[in-house]
Amino acid sequence: MKIANTTKIASAQPRKSAPTRGNLSAAGLRFAIVVSEFNSPITDRLLAGALDAFSEVGAAENQIEIVRVPGSFEIPVAARKLAESGRFDALICIGCILRGETPHFEYVATESARGIQLAQLDTGVPMAFCVLTCDTIQQAIERAGLKGDNKGYESALGAVEMARLFRKLSKNSAAPSRAPRAPRASRPRTRPRSRRR
Repeated sequence: MKIANTTKIASAQPRKSAPTRGNLSAAGLRFAIVVSEFNSPITDRLLAGALDAFSEVGAAENQIEIVRVPGSFEIPVAARKLAESGRFDALICIGCILRGETPHFEYVATESARGIQLAQLDTGVPMAFCVLTCDTIQQAIERAGLKGDNKGYESALGAVEMARLFRKLSKNSAAPSRAPRAPRASRPRTRPRSRRR
């Protein structure tokens, strides 16, 4: 009984290609940050964290536009408008919604998240979701702390990475396909019939 040569079989397997990823270089990219003014002691700290992250990855002030909106409910429409302008590679949506005694929290949190998701899907511009939804002010403070615990900082890094990834994916989709095209079926030429009047 012969034993199959397993080394030949293993070498015949196709190699797995390296995954396509973005990187953390903000050079040549443009960003917009939509910030809710409601709960501004928290959102301002998140904004500061985002700006720190942008600075660390090489984004200059003229690469970033900051837009203020009244509350988290207004973030999606502003984000969509900015994305539709075609001027930005990625956006960050910053807000803070604290649970209260009424169902208002659920409505605002749900619709803000849904609106931001729809805005990025409809426009094709990546949007980092940095809308805190916390039960208490203490929870919000903990998530808007120093770099390691600042969701604004994390969101900015994610926005840069997604912007770079989308640039790569756009280049890949714009590249001509290497696969040979199938020849078009030839149709026999026929003379058009003259109309009788």
